[in-house]
This record gives sequence, C-alpha cells and structure tokens, in this order.
Amino acid sequence: MSTATKVQPLDAVAAAVEKTVALANGAFDLLHVGHVRYLEGAKALADVLVVAVNDDASVRALKGAGRPRVPAAERAELVAALACTDHVVLFGESDVRAVLRRLRPHLHVKGTDYTPETVPERDELAAWGGRVAIAGDPKNHSTTELLERFGREQE
Repeated sequence: MSTATKVQPLDAVAAAVEKTVALANGAFDLLHVGHVRYLEGAKALADVLVVAVNDDASVRALKGAGRPRVPAAERAELVAALACTDHVVLFGESDVRAVLRRLRPHLHVKGTDYTPETVPERDELAAWGGRVAIAGDPKNHSTTELLERFGREQE
C-alpha cells in the first residue's frame, strides 16, 4: 500500500478494518524517535494500526500559537510512511472520542506519559469492550523539546 493511499477518510478506514484494531493518536508535529517507538509499540499489540492525527486547528488549540510547525496533510503523510502504520485519519476535535466511537477499536493505545487510569477517553472503550493500552519508550522525546533545542542552537 502506498503512502498516499494510507491517508483516508474515517468512514473508509472503518469499513476496511476487520481484524484486531489499535487506535493511536496525536499531533505528530516534527516526527521524532519517540513517535516512532510509540507507534511501533501500538502496532505490536494488534493486527491493524490506525493513527488519528490532529488537524491544524486542534493542534493550535492544544499546543498554542505557532503550532503546528508542519501542516496536517504533511504530518499525516509522514505518519502513513511508517511501516507500522496501516491507516491514517485526520480529526479536528479536542479529543479522539468521535474517532473511537466510529471505529470501535479493540485497543486505544496511548504513550507512556499516560497510565490506563489517566487516559481521558477510557470510558468510551467500555461501551464495546475495548481496552486502553500504553506503549512506547519513556517520555524522553517531545516536539516541544526539539523546538526549544533548535531555538537555542540559533542563538
């Protein structure tokens, strides 16, 4: 499957997934090794990995002015290019609940900055017997940290 065909509308992805499905989500602004390890860990838990990428407006609302640095379509394409990624959808809500309700994945996978008890959308999964999982390495990498480091290097 080519990178371009991995970026699909939510309805198309929902129709295509019939195996054990994991949903991971995030902004993925300035893709870094922490993102890769998180998504590879999520894929290891399921047959199909769907990644929901925040659109530009929702990243701005979550991260503040000046973000994202990379436009949504490009961030989605970069995430789609990862071997572990099967499908990518863009979403514009402040959280991923609407995507969870539509896909009804077996797993909602979050990074290690969460615990199963702190995942805000964990209650959504109970409606269909899904569960929360945590994947990735310790939160030693972040886009914010990269931007700060790049800023210091410019001085």
